[in-house]
Amino acid sequence: MTILNRVKELRARFNFSQSVLAEKVGVTRQTVAAIEKGDYVPSLLLALMICDVFQLKMEDVFVLNKEGEEDE
Repeated sequence: MTILNRVKELRARFNFSQSVLAEKVGVTRQTVAAIEKGDYVPSLLLALMICDVFQLKMEDVFVLNKEGEEDE
């Protein structure tokens, strides 16, 4: 399972640089870049802060991708 996100798409729509979004949520630009690439899964608090910046619900920004999940 992986968590997919629309952070890069939304950031572009709002015309924010990675640095601007990072400042708004209190992290580094590198953290925002890692979230966008899927290399870093944000904490619940950080995910909520990102959603608040875009004024969207969690499920509109982050999606659980079950593809490739092994049958148990």
